Amino acid sequence: MLYSKLTFAHHLRSLWRLVEPFVLAVIVTQVLGTIVGVNGASMMPNLRHHERLLVPKYDTWLHKVGVGQFVRGDILVFKPPTDALNRPVLNGPLLGNWRYRPFLVKRLIGLPGDRIRIQKGVVFVNGKALPDNPAAYWRAQGCWDTASPLANQAQSARDGLVADEQEITVPEGEYFVMGDNRTVGGSEDSRLFGPVPLQDIAGRAAAVIWPVLRRETATYDCRANSRPQDHVTFGGKSVLNLRWLRPLAGFGGQH
Repeated sequence: MLYSKLTFAHHLRSLWRLVEPFVLAVIVTQVLGTIVGVNGASMMPNLRHHERLLVPKYDTWLHKVGVGQFVRGDILVFKPPTDALNRPVLNGPLLGNWRYRPFLVKRLIGLPGDRIRIQKGVVFVNGKALPDNPAAYWRAQGCWDTASPLANQAQSARDGLVADEQEITVPEGEYFVMGDNRTVGGSEDSRLFGPVPLQDIAGRAAAVIWPVLRRETATYDCRANSRPQDHVTFGGKSVLNLRWLRPLAGFGGQH
């Protein structure tokens, strides 16, 4: 009997050594924080392709149990609605058409109850125009979108996911997000798939942690119609890129 107990304890310790790294990884990424990569140019000029973001998880869990909430201007990491942006991954005979929803990185524009309207590229929240950042950058580049449906509607039926709406009120428990890229087709966001439910939000991007340095200027090719991240020219001196991500000034916080 003693031998059996010792053998069982030995096997239990061996099993724990095997699964311990995975358990710790789950605890760290689900409770403490995780690292997410920026893929594409939809958050230019503030975030660039292949930058790495630190996403703390504790505030997301607090928000989900009713303690506090995200504020306008935060950068959120989230899953898009199920019907939006599904990507086929592997189509082999064993896995079939397995699909996944990639994480997206966008700017929080509207809180639950906010009225959102977009006119000639200007975003209005509760009747007040948002600050010029990031529109000023795109005006300087010569490709600020003021004419397309996405520049003149809070929601567009272009992709068949939502109805055309000049103005919407963000539902309770959901958030309206947009990319900082304000060119034609520069971002797939709530204008195309609607507000994002709280349960689909992984967290708030708190800091850029990689690369350590980045070039000072970025010039965008307005003629790019596919993979715009490949049509950006960087210049100037190298500057420190490690930085905290704060809500943009003038976005109104929680009020």
